[in-house]
Amino acid sequence: METIGWEDFAKVELRVGRILEARVFKEARKPAYLLQVDFGAEIGIRKSSAQITGLYRPDQLVGKLVVGVVNFPKKQIGPVMSECLVTGFHDENGEVALCVPDRTVPVGTKLM
Repeated sequence: METIGWEDFAKVELRVGRILEARVFKEARKPAYLLQVDFGAEIGIRKSSAQITGLYRPDQLVGKLVVGVVNFPKKQIGPVMSECLVTGFHDENGEVALCVPDRTVPVGTKLM
């Protein structure tokens, strides 16, 4: 494993957001949802394509707090411009489990 310096890690803007909307991303090559995530007043609402269909239904996602990277460049995914990366971990079956705070924290809060 390669090590990085604190300065490198500090460049990554990991923020808490609340999923406002989740719908099936029909145009995606791999099964995915289109998410609208609120990262608070400073950052606003960002779109994300998330391949999390194995463990979640859209109705289970609305209102959920998630951890997202908000300072990656935008990425074109089919007809949609993804504006953030919602984070998660692969489980033993290869499905993505979301990285979420275990307590309620304000949207926009930066990972320390």
